[in-house]
Amino acid sequence: MNKIRCFEKLHIFGPAGTKNILGKLINSPFTMPISQLPFPVELHELPKDRKKLPFFVDSKPLLHSSLTLGYRMELNGKTISYCPDTGYCDNAVELSKNADLLIAECAYKSGQNSTKWPHLNPEAAARIAKEANARRLALVHFDAHLYKTLKQRRKAEMAAQKIYKNAFAAMDKMQVSV
Repeated sequence: MNKIRCFEKLHIFGPAGTKNILGKLINSPFTMPISQLPFPVELHELPKDRKKLPFFVDSKPLLHSSLTLGYRMELNGKTISYCPDTGYCDNAVELSKNADLLIAECAYKSGQNSTKWPHLNPEAAARIAKEANARRLALVHFDAHLYKTLKQRRKAEMAAQKIYKNAFAAMDKMQVSV
């Protein structure tokens, strides 16, 4: 099992057009430009021919108000699914089938939902993990306006665990072995 202890730079991968979109978003007036961040950032656009990559990557559109892709990555016999910015949808379940780790957003608190701005609450994230038969679920992307304390994240973790016992709230600087 390979462990990465530190990163020399942040690598961001996305579909064609990612460099252009993030070059606009991570820039004035929204934030400081990428070149002025306190760490190096390298943007990568995934090739249409994914066979050129050193490991298997699949992506599918997720349920969100704007285009958001979920990813499934397979390397050294391990599978990681990443489902950011989404409401519950079949593509999130499909990408997460039998994954060793599902990393899913948890922007909403228990019981919260919105059809206008789809995101997951702890129960919906746990439902995806359970239906997909994932081994573990990491809850991430907690809305800072809703989750103001670590105690609130722990409550989300406990709510998810009622549906899917192998759920945990990810924390800054946490390392997870797969």
